[in-house]
Amino acid sequence: MLNRRLHLKTIAAAAAIVSGSLISTLANAADTIKVGVLHSLSGTMAISETVLKDTVLMAIEEINAKGGVLGKKLEPVVVDPASNWPLFAEKAKQLLTQDKVAVTFGCWTSVSRKSVLPVFEELNGLLFYPVQYEGEELSKNVFYTGAAPNQQAIPAVDYLMSKDGGGAKRWVLLGTDYVYPRTTNKILRAYLKSKGVKDTDIDEKYTPFGHADYQTIVADIKKFSTGGKTAVVSTINGDSNVPFYKELGNAGLKAKDVPVVAFSVGEEELRGVDTKPLVGHLAAWNYFMSIKNPANDEFTKKWATYAKAKNIAGHKDKALTNDPMEATYIGIYMWKQAVEKAKTTDVDKVIAAMAGQTFKAPSGITSKMDEKNHHLHKSVFIGEVKADGQFNVVWKTPGPVKAKPWSPYIEGNDKKPDEPAKK
Repeated sequence: MLNRRLHLKTIAAAAAIVSGSLISTLANAADTIKVGVLHSLSGTMAISETVLKDTVLMAIEEINAKGGVLGKKLEPVVVDPASNWPLFAEKAKQLLTQDKVAVTFGCWTSVSRKSVLPVFEELNGLLFYPVQYEGEELSKNVFYTGAAPNQQAIPAVDYLMSKDGGGAKRWVLLGTDYVYPRTTNKILRAYLKSKGVKDTDIDEKYTPFGHADYQTIVADIKKFSTGGKTAVVSTINGDSNVPFYKELGNAGLKAKDVPVVAFSVGEEELRGVDTKPLVGHLAAWNYFMSIKNPANDEFTKKWATYAKAKNIAGHKDKALTNDPMEATYIGIYMWKQAVEKAKTTDVDKVIAAMAGQTFKAPSGITSKMDEKNHHLHKSVFIGEVKADGQFNVVWKTPGPVKAKPWSPYIEGNDKKPDEPAKK
């Protein structure tokens, strides 16, 4: 009997230890907040997206060094959707259902964002999307920290039409064949027509992802430009930008003759290109590395130090920052502030707390998340390519511009609400 009692006590003690260790393990697991990182680290978009993964990791390291969020460390969960659009949706589902992330930072192309959108909406996840896009979307589950068309595409065309921008009369709309370039060009075509530009003075061209031979297209642009002062609006995405810009140089198509303004080419995409023949060509963004102010000095120094410490390819020797990196960085810090305001990572409470969040952005403005439409108020800059691959800012808006997710140049948009539907 005594032996039996001792045996039962031993079992009870062992059970208590196991139970205690299980509770302790669960408690330790709950001591971190998981953060999803959903960027292509291979395939055609890796040239642009890999650095955004590193930006997220840098911000997480900074935040953890200062005590984390709500007293918990952030734990990144990095996946590679490999420039494969259906795989983006699978990886998003994995992050939300298996890894149980509180938030995800990711996507570049609109087709990848469209692929994951139903997943985030169905599972009530939270996505921060850091790249300029075509608008025509508003989701409760997404915060758009890149530009809407009125914060990039429209101001760029206005500049090229102006005397300072060369007074363009004819337009080549050249893009990669997917939703962002096609929708942006639909908006731009309607905008140009509203300014009196004829259909015959607009040439629209598309190439597939990963396209490498731009000889015929550049020859066509050269021929088209003989009909009057011409500008090219480029929505080419990913590594196709390298052969396109090389071909511009080979063909001697200089900025003074036919200026090209790009919406997806920044400092990182020009890294692999001889930029001397491209001097004077343009990019429209909401941030450039060359902008001089204390917030940007701090941001660029932080990145250079981090890239060297982590031995990041390319950046360890020549650290570059760009617009989507800045938009990523702003998004992480605004999410952190919203979680601290809400005192929880609960998605609906964080969404409510995101309204009106501000952050002193490296662009030099205090960036604000709109109270209703899930988009940042952003300044617009137009920069000319310099021989060193940096940009000289030639034009900027007087201050931050409020995003218009629904372009007024698409019929019926005037009836659409300026805030996402509550689901």
